[in-house]
Amino acid sequence: MTQLSPGDTAPAFTLPDAGGKQVSLADYAGRRVVVYFYPQAGTPGCTTEACDFRDNLAALQQDGYDVVGISPDGPEAIQEFIRDQALTFPLLSDPDLAVIKAYGAYGERTFGGNTSMGVLRSTVTVDEDGKVLTAEYGVSPAGHVARLREELAGLQS
Repeated sequence: MTQLSPGDTAPAFTLPDAGGKQVSLADYAGRRVVVYFYPQAGTPGCTTEACDFRDNLAALQQDGYDVVGISPDGPEAIQEFIRDQALTFPLLSDPDLAVIKAYGAYGERTFGGNTSMGVLRSTVTVDEDGKVLTAEYGVSPAGHVARLREELAGLQS
């Protein structure tokens, strides 16, 4: 998979949210959005990352960023994850991995000493014009949002 770089055009997408509503990147036209990719709802790392985004959502929005999460989970699993973790931003379902692959967030990963193909924990920020501001792949969930906020603040200064 080709990974994105700053300045690239972010791939368009339309995916269902937990309630089945179709959400598109085009819905965020004219706004900045953090699109993050996670392997599986309810797992420890994904829960840490989702809660970190939840806890920093107001600050990100104050800085002009919306947040959207994407995983291969079905809407039911996403709905349960949102409810269990009181998440307040959209999570989208990409079971065929088309958007995940278009963003370069799929590839070889190692977990517990085993190597396999899967979703790479990744974050891409997109500007008001649909261009990539930042693209990070294989991120660690702990402290990721704080590092991302620092990076984004540096772009605005």
